[in-house]
Amino acid sequence: MKKFFQEIKADIKFKSAGPGQKLTESVGERAPRGKPNQPVLQQPCQGPTNEAQMAAAAALARLEQKQPRARGPTSQESIRNQVRKELQAEATVSGSPEAPGTNKHFSTDPVAASIMKIHTFNRDRDRVKLGVDTIAKYLDNICLHPEEEKYRKIKLQNRVFQERINCLEGTHEFFEAVGFQKALLPVPDQEGPEEFYVLSEAALAQPQSLRKHKEQLLVAEPVRATLARQRRVFQPSPLASQFDLPGDFFNLTAEEVKREQRLRSEAVERLSVLRTKAMREREEQRERRRYTYTLLRVRFPDGCLLQGTFYARERVAALYAFVREALQSDWLPFELLASGGQRLSEEESPAFDECGLVPSALLTFSWDAALLEDLRAAGAEPDSSILKPELLSTIEKLS
Repeated sequence: MKKFFQEIKADIKFKSAGPGQKLTESVGERAPRGKPNQPVLQQPCQGPTNEAQMAAAAALARLEQKQPRARGPTSQESIRNQVRKELQAEATVSGSPEAPGTNKHFSTDPVAASIMKIHTFNRDRDRVKLGVDTIAKYLDNICLHPEEEKYRKIKLQNRVFQERINCLEGTHEFFEAVGFQKALLPVPDQEGPEEFYVLSEAALAQPQSLRKHKEQLLVAEPVRATLARQRRVFQPSPLASQFDLPGDFFNLTAEEVKREQRLRSEAVERLSVLRTKAMREREEQRERRRYTYTLLRVRFPDGCLLQGTFYARERVAALYAFVREALQSDWLPFELLASGGQRLSEEESPAFDECGLVPSALLTFSWDAALLEDLRAAGAEPDSSILKPELLSTIEKLS
């Protein structure tokens, strides 16, 4: 069947045919996507029959009409690694002019580096916003009242500082980068001194720099690294639906873990109470937020399994693109089915957590139903070897 389609693809280019119309004009080749250097075998062969041309043309026509919306996927450790690599790379070329389009967060400037840490290394976005707003308020007070010494000093053991700022990674680097220095100062009505951040005279003399750093802090965004798919191929196995998930798949803080027991104890009571639609939606949203990643396996007709890691909020289109890259005939339309035979729509492309595919799921691969019908009408069958040979050479035993 593979040879059959290679011949069709090399020999025909078609026009979409309506009912009762025939294909016209062989004018070129439609090369498989992602295989620019693949040699074409030149050997004498019989031309495909009219029925075979019609079957291939119908399959290709449907593919031409489908425009997959591949959405680039955007682990905390991988983000950290990317940030550090960027900073190290720029440190090696310190002093060279900044390339056009370079993100200012990746500058060797210690202020920008600390801002990047604050926004990237802290996962609780609400807590980050609260901390950033508090730091901005400190800087505003200094700029508005430069003559008042009390605004230039920040007590490190202050409750607000401890609860909003000290808990965030990168904040101490920020204070030191903008000109604060640690000092032990006496406190009225207290025996021993306390540790403070004190703004230096040099930094105080440049209020425009403080305003600039404040604005940078307020508008910064977290660095988003591309998630490694960790693609693996497994032999057919009865363990296909069993998953051993690492701890970082679950987006639970220590406080949330404690709440889990309480939520379970309320389960029976919830089931006995008539719940409104809004109540059910809130519970579903809370359940979805528990997961950061999802581990997905796709089972092919020969039983082989393709596995990849995705963000829980990524779209189904990303899975279609992932599978398509692994296919020998990546130009043929196919479907992915969830449990119960539910078809996942590449066009609508819902998020994984919206269609119950978190924190793991086993899906089924199937060639497009209309394609199968056309092939069988032409006396052909899908090729039994679906995945690329280079992937099959790395196949593992699932255990």
